[in-house]
Amino acid sequence: MSAYSLTKTRFRQGLWEGLLVAEDRAAPPPEITVTLNDGPVRGVSVVQTDEEGRWAVEVPVPVEALGDGVQTFLILDAATDEKLDSFTLIAGAAVDDDIRAEMVLLRAELDMLKRAFRRHCLETM
Repeated sequence: MSAYSLTKTRFRQGLWEGLLVAEDRAAPPPEITVTLNDGPVRGVSVVQTDEEGRWAVEVPVPVEALGDGVQTFLILDAATDEKLDSFTLIAGAAVDDDIRAEMVLLRAELDMLKRAFRRHCLETM
């Protein structure tokens, strides 16, 4: 098991950000690798925060990751090769079959049915 834990803080404007915390506050700065399609992601930064044993991690999303399909980024502890976290981008044709897209459609249909039912109840009173 890795001596570090990584928690996402936000993802916006093509930059995934997280907080890396060491189990031992005196631990050395970690070496982080990020992969996409078994290749390295460049521009990853790990910067010490004001607190000892905590680092801010930034992973830029490369342009080549934007397109149809599902792209999964793996964030690894380079020393142990253990997964610290991951995030996924879904775009284009793959979204049509995604369960989240189905949920949005189901919610819209449910809202439509609720309005029709309420209208029916008002008309039959």
